[in-house]
Amino acid sequence: MAAIEARPGFKRLVLTGVGVAGLMFAAHAQAQTTQQSPVEVLHQALQLTSSQEGAWQVYRSASDIPEQAQARRRAASGLFRTLDSPHRMDLVEAEMQQELIDLQRQSRALKAFYGVLTPAQRAIFDARTMPPAGDTSQY
Repeated sequence: MAAIEARPGFKRLVLTGVGVAGLMFAAHAQAQTTQQSPVEVLHQALQLTSSQEGAWQVYRSASDIPEQAQARRRAASGLFRTLDSPHRMDLVEAEMQQELIDLQRQSRALKAFYGVLTPAQRAIFDARTMPPAGDTSQY
């Protein structure tokens, strides 16, 4: 999934999966009423067994936007205006390649976690991580 983020003189492709950040959609209203984060609401709703918790932790770890990625984006954004056009394109390409690597890591973790869920848990996960109808900002 991808979205274009526009900045003056710069467009950056933002790749997102059904990661922890993606959970903000479906669980947001429910989280507001319980004072829990959307991730905590999902975790509770899934009622994971102790044998599933390890896969949940790996999934959460891979899905969180790491500080390293945020720092990389800030540095690239700051560098962008100092570059000529060919080097700006190189920077955008490098950023997109790294975003793809991050997305693939998130995808593997999601699929591994999803694989340990029961059919009922999968239905809950699917419903609670689905963006609201008509929201195209994440794809």
